[in-house]
Amino acid sequence: MINGKQQTIRFHVDDVMSSHVDPKVNDEFLDWLNRKYGKYGAVKATRGKVHDYLGMTFEFEGTKVKVNMIDYVKEMLREFPVKFNKNSIVTSPAGVDLFSPDNSKKLDEKERETFHRMTAKALFLCKRARPDIQPIVAVLCTRVKKPGVKDWNKLVRMMKHLHNTVDDVLVLSAENGIYGVDWMIDAAFAVHPDFRSHTGATMSFKEGTGAVIGISAKQKLNTNSSTTAELVAVDQVMPMVQWVPLFMESQGYDLGSNSTIYQDNKSAILLEKNGKSSSGKRTRALNIRYFFITDQVKRGTVEIKYCPTDDMVGDYMTKGLQGVKYNKFRNKIMGKEKF
Repeated sequence: MINGKQQTIRFHVDDVMSSHVDPKVNDEFLDWLNRKYGKYGAVKATRGKVHDYLGMTFEFEGTKVKVNMIDYVKEMLREFPVKFNKNSIVTSPAGVDLFSPDNSKKLDEKERETFHRMTAKALFLCKRARPDIQPIVAVLCTRVKKPGVKDWNKLVRMMKHLHNTVDDVLVLSAENGIYGVDWMIDAAFAVHPDFRSHTGATMSFKEGTGAVIGISAKQKLNTNSSTTAELVAVDQVMPMVQWVPLFMESQGYDLGSNSTIYQDNKSAILLEKNGKSSSGKRTRALNIRYFFITDQVKRGTVEIKYCPTDDMVGDYMTKGLQGVKYNKFRNKIMGKEKF
């Protein structure tokens, strides 16, 4: 804490990003780095509204920041053995067979290494500037040990999508200031080959654009109803829901209790608000730990609200959406439209 405000320093090996509301604090930090390490070589700094960091280019424009990884995507396309042209078009990064098992012929060792390497690169990309490919990446990550021909075709489709949208950037904003966050949390019931469900979630600033956080992950236990799967999804995301206000407070933004979880399942909302008192025959055997969200609601740290399925952006992270809904939700996740 310097002058009542936090100086935040991010380290990645020898790459450092420092921020503080007072530019002089960053000046003093740069001077200190050069005094400490200048004998090994001058510590250089980039100042201004454009910054390159770990493959990302941050472009600050008023209340918006663009997260640009165009060069990273182009390098992925150059490295990928399958080449595309202007006629190589797909309507989405994943098909409706997103979660289907692959019982086809397995890839040889060279192809498997390429599959693994490109999936790892896509994982880095989707967590930073391209959350629109996160659902397919989540599935590909589960197939890297023994991928088959069908898995390879899914990877090709994702790469073709990146080819089609190579110039897209993530736009994050909070036009009226950072005063709260909205979580859209959804679950796709029993979609995996082992009948486990899949959790999807997005976080955005209230009245803002772009998914600051995106989550697309297989659930760790089997559930016996879509309502239970929705409850497990909230439990799975809750650590992040609780962490975000603490992190933002340390940056100087007190969100208070202004965190809202939106869901499209009214039965799950009743369980989260009322706990065991709303349990029926299909949910009464649930472990009590899945009702700690009820305690958080009563404490006022989070609010649960209903969101119609047609507006549930978290749905994007749970399946291979197509058509109008795909375009609508992708535009919101990438910051082209407000949430």
